[in-house]
Amino acid sequence: MPSAHVFIATSLDGYIARRNDDIDWLTSFSALGEDHGYNTHIARMDGIIMGRGTYEKVLTFDQWYYEKPVLVLSSSLDPASVPERLQGKVEIVNVTPEAAMDLAAARGWNRIYADGGKLIQSFLRAGFVEDMIISRIPILLGDGIPLFGPLDQDVGLEHIETKSFPSGLVQSHYRVQR
Repeated sequence: MPSAHVFIATSLDGYIARRNDDIDWLTSFSALGEDHGYNTHIARMDGIIMGRGTYEKVLTFDQWYYEKPVLVLSSSLDPASVPERLQGKVEIVNVTPEAAMDLAAARGWNRIYADGGKLIQSFLRAGFVEDMIISRIPILLGDGIPLFGPLDQDVGLEHIETKSFPSGLVQSHYRVQR
């Protein structure tokens, strides 16, 4: 079975977006040209599994930033709705997290970048997440869409490292304990 790996940013108070899905606080954050390790992270991945909300948000960006193949988990999007420019790069599937991991395995993917709040939560509940790199942006939103939600049981984490950057971003790497 492939392993899932998380690389995500939150506000200091743990939100990945405002209630209206706005991420202007994140996209406008000046990191002064700092390398936060995303390129290194994505280079180690074989593919990406993302949730519908994340997919719909990144579709609004000026360009498609993913070079790896992407599976979008959605029960509401039509698989035929993938824009022509993304044909062969993106596939929309209406499957469970378990079935998505089976699809990834069938494609020879060993390491998967799991992206999107609800998807990450479901992958944590299913026990698929191997590690998480969480970048905290120095802003308090006070309300929004949380990265983490209800779990069936505690998920123990082993701290690997924490880095701070001149911009104020603090990034922690955790391994999920089994």
